[in-house]
This record gives sequence, C-alpha cells and structure tokens, in this order.
Amino acid sequence: MVEMVKPLAEWCAAIIETLGIAIIAAVAVYALALAAYRAAKAAESSAILPEVRQRLGRGILLGLEFLVAADIIHTVAVELTFETVGVLAIIVLIRTFLSFTLEVELTGKWPWQHDRKPES
Repeated sequence: MVEMVKPLAEWCAAIIETLGIAIIAAVAVYALALAAYRAAKAAESSAILPEVRQRLGRGILLGLEFLVAADIIHTVAVELTFETVGVLAIIVLIRTFLSFTLEVELTGKWPWQHDRKPES
C-alpha cells in the first residue's frame, strides 16, 4: 500500500505545484495585458497601476496557497523526516508572512480585521 501512496502523492504534489505556478504566471500575463489594453484605450493612467497591483497580488496569493498545499502533501506523504518537517515549517512561515503582507498591501488592513459597521 505504501508503495502506491508515495508515487501518487508525488504526482499530486507536482500537479498542484504546477497549478500554483501556472496561476501566478497566468494572472501576471492577464494583469499586464489588461493594463496594456486599458492604456491603449486611453483610460485614466492613475487608475491602471493600482488595478494591476490588485490583480497581480490576488493571483500571487492564490498561487502561494497552491504551492503551500503541494509542499504539505510532499512532506507528509512522501518524505516525512524531522529535516523535511523543519524545512516545511520554514517554507510555510515565509509564505504565510508573504500572504499577510500582500493582504495588507492590497486591502490596507490585516486579514483578521473586519469592516465594523457604526452602531446606530
């Protein structure tokens, strides 16, 4: 049974990792193409850059989630040692930090901060 799980987990991790990379690349190309299109249509140039940053940031966040999932699958199902768990912990910590900073950059607030409605 273990002989079947390990290759399947390696394939799943590779597919999910590839999907994460493809998402980041596709969103980057889309954001740049949309910016070029809007610039060619003589849209307001001051609005183009923030929109590109928003789209690109969201794509990076989504891609990072897939990459973290692939790392977790690979570590837990394929190569479970103290060294790989430590490396996974560092990778997840770095990617989580990146996710939080991107979220703050995109929305201007921490992920756990909600819009509070004024009490009437």
